[in-house]
Amino acid sequence: MKYREEYQNWLERFQDDEELVAELKALEGDEKEIEDRFYTMLSFGTAGMRGVLGAGLNRMNVYNVRRATQALATYILQTPGQAERGVAIAYDSRRLSDVFAKQAALVLAANGVKAYLFDSLRPVPVLSFTIRHLRTISGIVITASHNPAEYNGYKVYWEDGGQMPPEQAGAITGLIRETDYDSALPMDEEEALRTGLLTIIGKEVDDAYMAAVKKLCVDPDLCREMGKKLGIVYTPLHGSGNLPVRRVLRELGFEKVWVVPEQELPDPDFSTVRLPNPEDPAAFTLALALQEETGADVVFGTDPDCDRVGIAVKDKEGEVHILTGNQIGCLLLQYILSGKTQRGELPENGAVVKSIVSTELARAICERYRVRLFDVLTGFKYIAEKIHEFETTGEHTFLFAFEESFGYLSGTDVRDKDGVNACMLIAETAAFYKKQGKTLYDALMELFETYGYYGEKVDSFTLSGKDGLEKMRAIMDSLRADPPKAFGNFAVKAIRDYKTGLRSDGDGASALGLPPSDVLYYEMEQGAWLCIRPSGTEPKIKLYVNAVSGDAATTRKYLDDMSDAATVLLNSL
Repeated sequence: MKYREEYQNWLERFQDDEELVAELKALEGDEKEIEDRFYTMLSFGTAGMRGVLGAGLNRMNVYNVRRATQALATYILQTPGQAERGVAIAYDSRRLSDVFAKQAALVLAANGVKAYLFDSLRPVPVLSFTIRHLRTISGIVITASHNPAEYNGYKVYWEDGGQMPPEQAGAITGLIRETDYDSALPMDEEEALRTGLLTIIGKEVDDAYMAAVKKLCVDPDLCREMGKKLGIVYTPLHGSGNLPVRRVLRELGFEKVWVVPEQELPDPDFSTVRLPNPEDPAAFTLALALQEETGADVVFGTDPDCDRVGIAVKDKEGEVHILTGNQIGCLLLQYILSGKTQRGELPENGAVVKSIVSTELARAICERYRVRLFDVLTGFKYIAEKIHEFETTGEHTFLFAFEESFGYLSGTDVRDKDGVNACMLIAETAAFYKKQGKTLYDALMELFETYGYYGEKVDSFTLSGKDGLEKMRAIMDSLRADPPKAFGNFAVKAIRDYKTGLRSDGDGASALGLPPSDVLYYEMEQGAWLCIRPSGTEPKIKLYVNAVSGDAATTRKYLDDMSDAATVLLNSL
């Protein structure tokens, strides 16, 4: 049993770490837990590593952070001159995030690779900006995004500010396997500072980032005018968004901003929420209570690393609505395109980018404004690649991008989801409609009345551990071997298999033109579609169901019909 050998190796290799040894010895008798911690190495993909904190080969801990950083350093050193450019490092409010960040910096320093470490927690978009601002070769963020408190992660970025491309990620995975823990050792901190291999960064980068974000404001005069009237409740959910989000709103003129006091400060236990996830309606409980108290017009919140944003708004009857990521993305898209059109600033070659699992309502909006919409695979790194392509070819001007998973971006200085940018746009959009006597919910209803009632459902099927990974593969294999002909009352018209890169219908097959990915997308009648894909960051299979009709009730019926049928199918495989 190889996992047993690894377990014993760890007990011997790290025998001087009393806390780790005690944790591992406490596992004796729990064979399933020992197997889960040692049957494999913590996966390193294009989003880096993410896992439960704890001792073990398949856990997030200081030894695996050092090992991954040593592999990154080795990779950087393969190209002359890159070590001098260095690596920028940020971290959020999670357990051990500051420890992991400093250890990563000192391992880089020990290899002669410069490290630029933030003086306190910062959002993911600030790190992405910093890479481009300081012209570093790479970047690291210690975060597990919106996962539960027992998780942490290690995300690696490349010189364009986007997440590391698959080619580099694959190379580093190979180097991790070749790296012994004993060779991944940190430099003394004082020596690293003295020799200039470690530099602590802070306000000067924050100021540059803030200036870049404020340039993305569509109508600064509107913000100054309505900022005195629009009421905003904001919650950082104990994370890194607190200071930058409040700052950008303040500097643009939004004066009536209330921050949820119980969720204002960093808390690695996220003790006020079940999950620190703005996709979860329960995360807004305290914010909605504050809205009742203040009478604020809009509520929004960011996750711990401040790359995702969620919104809660009321209708005229006072009923609260938690908007979906697709709805938020389309509200912002409509505002940006209409605003730039009115101001004569919409370029003829404008382009918008969304993921393949995001709503087709965006396509209808783009067609109205004669803007090109591009679809990419799930993951903001693919959006970053598209922005780079636009800059390289000059064929298109980037305007906006979003994913249904609550990520948005309207500029090019950052190459990942930007919660600070998004909060600014949400406030500006809400101000625009408030000036007309409308809420964001009213604006959403106007979108549906104009373009059709687009709706979506997203379900997840959790399959944890070694068996879970095998089960996910088996499900996807089964769907390919015996393709479904229909989901409920909706017949399948075409199948896009992004693993083979082909779209198949009754007339044959055609190339999809995107990189390979384990995703199955079913095009159905009446503009409906359904997509099934294993998550890239969690042990889940995700099911996306989308439909459109002339009214909300019919759309809900279509969604329920397809979703129920797909759930029965997946549970039977």
